[in-house]
Amino acid sequence: MADSNYRTIALDGLWKNNPALVQLLGLCPLLAVTGSVINALGLSLATTLVLVGSNLCVSMIRNFVPPTVRLPAFVMIIASLVTCVELLMQAMAYELYQILGIFIPLIVTNCAILGRADAFASKNPIVPSVLDGLMMGIGFSVVLLLLGAIREVLGQGTLFSDMQLLFGPEAEAWKITLIGDYQGFLFAVLPPGAFVGMGLIIAVKNLIDKRLKKKAETIAPAVETGSKRVRVTG
Repeated sequence: MADSNYRTIALDGLWKNNPALVQLLGLCPLLAVTGSVINALGLSLATTLVLVGSNLCVSMIRNFVPPTVRLPAFVMIIASLVTCVELLMQAMAYELYQILGIFIPLIVTNCAILGRADAFASKNPIVPSVLDGLMMGIGFSVVLLLLGAIREVLGQGTLFSDMQLLFGPEAEAWKITLIGDYQGFLFAVLPPGAFVGMGLIIAVKNLIDKRLKKKAETIAPAVETGSKRVRVTG
């Protein structure tokens, strides 16, 4: 039973209740900093760390915080974790921190984090809450990375550029040039390009969900039309 619940939590975070594709939360940083894979990766790691940490802390204190101060307490926890992540990025990836700028402190206002703390972590034990935060973070990160990759390819003709900002000088060799002498597609780098890319990703997800639902509906009647029990006694 527990394995089934964990599987449901993972599936919700990655697909069925993805914070970026279904709940449409945290779109401001998602659309603003996904001009490249490295920017998306930096914000993804920061958001996931805060999600997991906030769910853990909220679950630990859920029986001790009165309802009247529940939300302020959650915001304080999230703000403290964001400060820790911000200081960590300043120490370990300062150039990337400068590029992401204000969007790291703004993680405090990300509705996806506060929403999971209030809707799930405040009502569930530690292990499911941590798993929920991790899966929601991974689901959010996948969307960021996919959108960042699309915009980097269309906007710069490269993939994995500037990875040394996070992984050190040896990561400069990770850059892949897909289109030589590419002049760039400015629309893909600007915010309108992010909206279009996000819309296409959501459309693909909805199309997949529609086909899966249609397939399930075609399988269900075949199962129901099997052998039926016949009453033979009076």
